[in-house]
Amino acid sequence: MSVTLSEKAAGEVKKIITEQNMPEGMVLRIGVQGGGCSGFSYSLNFDTQTSERDRVQEVHGVKLAVDKKFDPYLDGTVVDFFDGLEKRGFVFNNPNVVKSCGCGSSFQV
Repeated sequence: MSVTLSEKAAGEVKKIITEQNMPEGMVLRIGVQGGGCSGFSYSLNFDTQTSERDRVQEVHGVKLAVDKKFDPYLDGTVVDFFDGLEKRGFVFNNPNVVKSCGCGSSFQV
């Protein structure tokens, strides 16, 4: 699969699913959307369905779905979770990025 989760990120996803009483079989959908100051930004959403266009796998107990059309943008990406004093959130470690913005929310491949 083109994308994976660190153990820390998977733990945070499971915590969110539990805290928000989401239904059984919830999938973390990872994708890319146009926008941001560098051209693309990442998207993270919860979904209850997958399709034949998705690459689906379970990583550290979390079911991931990534549309195959995002492979060129996300291949080799590891989603991690950062919890520091100045910020807290999911971080995308993407080896395909050639340029990113100062805020770290958008990128260019």
